[in-house]
Amino acid sequence: MRDFFIFNSMRKITLSFTLLAAILLISSCGNSQSATTSKKVKTSLNTNVQQAEVEELLKYLSSNELKGRETGTEGIELAAQKIESIFEENGIQKYFDTYRHNFEIKGVEGFNVVGMLEGNDPKLKDQFIILGAHYDHIGIQESVEGDSIANGANDNAAGTVAVVELAKKFAKIDDNKRSIMFVLFSAEEMGLVGARKIAQQLKEDKLDLYTLFNFEMIGIPMHNKDYIGYLTGYENSNFAEKFNEYSGKKVLGFLPQAKEYNLFKRSDNYPFFEEFNVPAQTISTFDFTNYNYYHHVADEAEKLDVVHMTNVIESVIPGILKMANTPQKEIKLLKK
Repeated sequence: MRDFFIFNSMRKITLSFTLLAAILLISSCGNSQSATTSKKVKTSLNTNVQQAEVEELLKYLSSNELKGRETGTEGIELAAQKIESIFEENGIQKYFDTYRHNFEIKGVEGFNVVGMLEGNDPKLKDQFIILGAHYDHIGIQESVEGDSIANGANDNAAGTVAVVELAKKFAKIDDNKRSIMFVLFSAEEMGLVGARKIAQQLKEDKLDLYTLFNFEMIGIPMHNKDYIGYLTGYENSNFAEKFNEYSGKKVLGFLPQAKEYNLFKRSDNYPFFEEFNVPAQTISTFDFTNYNYYHHVADEAEKLDVVHMTNVIESVIPGILKMANTPQKEIKLLKK
């Protein structure tokens, strides 16, 4: 009986240990599976942009107070101060000693506003992506129904807002291997002068420019298109193809009128293409049929679609981030 008791006691202990081991093994496997699963699950990129902030900046830049932001006037000075204050608040770095790149044209003092976010990769951070838009406009014009201020909401407060909002967003994401430069060009309305001046300066600095992505007149959506905005110089590079691949959807498309009117050479991207011979192109949603107030005193914030603008800004974030992080320069000019 004693031997039987001992045998049964040992058997119970053995079974208990076996059961405990099995429980621990199952628990361990479960934890291991959870750990593996958690490693596989990648947090989706937060591309949310605050629509209220888009609208607020749009309204300020195109307000009567700024009197059309003509280069060399008090209005563009106020616009520059606003942009600089946002850069400062969001930790955007200076490329030059200040946020301003100064130049002179026909006796007029002009300045581009320039900020940057340095890349976090020891090698790739010396390569730059530029996000740009012109923030000047044509100022005071001949009066129409008592209004003489060409506010320039779509042209190009809209593009300016996009670049500023992207600067804010990428400062929060803080995950760019390449450096990103944010440039608001002045004197575009005088013949792409600000863009040309800084392109020449950066070329002298031997800047390693990968691409330039310019924003021009994005305040109104196009109709019956399977893409969000068209890319000027579409056929010159694989920019749109790769960008759409990076984005997981068709963000950029081809607009025949853009080629017909040679828009590739008519915006601030072009001086960079001339100086650096790299993909330097512009996104726009103005297609010559959806907005009647180009260079008109009625180009005001109230006529723009802020929901659409916010969508444009959010839609380009994944593509830009991927462009900033690929090991190789995958976006290239096409040989002709």
